Amino acid sequence: MQRFRHDGVDIAFLDEGQGEPIVLVHGFASTAQVNWVYPGWVATLTKSGRRVVALDNRGHGASSKLYDPAAYHSARMAEDVRALLDHLDLARADVMGYSMGARITAFFAHAHSARLRRAVLGGLGIRLVDGVGLPESIAEALEAPSLADVRDPMGRTFRAFAEQTKSDLKALAACIRGSRQTLSRDQVAVIRAPVLVAVGSKDEVAGSASALAALLLAGRALDIPGRDHMLAVGDRVFKEGVLGFLAENS
Repeated sequence: MQRFRHDGVDIAFLDEGQGEPIVLVHGFASTAQVNWVYPGWVATLTKSGRRVVALDNRGHGASSKLYDPAAYHSARMAEDVRALLDHLDLARADVMGYSMGARITAFFAHAHSARLRRAVLGGLGIRLVDGVGLPESIAEALEAPSLADVRDPMGRTFRAFAEQTKSDLKALAACIRGSRQTLSRDQVAVIRAPVLVAVGSKDEVAGSASALAALLLAGRALDIPGRDHMLAVGDRVFKEGVLGFLAENS
């Protein structure tokens, strides 16, 4: 992976393929590899003729680990995406995020509309506006002495996932405490770019895709049938929906 420095943070990223650029922003406790390479997204998008840029968010993967929750405000993480575009001399790009990455993408869409062609918000629906999806109890699970000490079911899921990805548990606890911001309905309503909101039909974290899409100027919803928050990421329906959406004329 390549690296650049922004806001005192080293950001690692991969850059593959040729064509119109799309930036991929992974979810909480994940990495560019886990969220986008292993489920086949990078291969799918490069084969469709796209240049794919995927970063490791601050606190994750090969990027710098930070332990102050304030360092993980969604607006600051959105600025990492903007700085990556600057670093690569990209005037505009499509941006797709999943879960926390979708929240970052939404903040980027609101702050930098001129830099965005289209956006995909995966694993995040109306809880962009009406409260965050992941509870703060996940931070407590990450700080527990061991996985065996975690009783909360969702906390156990994310603790096990973080251990599987060999993540810095302390940095992730700071991240989830610091990145739980929402956008108001008025802020969502001024996002001009076309936005696809894609949520699994069994996702209990994201909230309604159609409710969020209805607030957007050019939003549409995609239901990913039979998938929960974790399993929707690499789903075929999700990929086909995104490819069709990206292929449309603006």
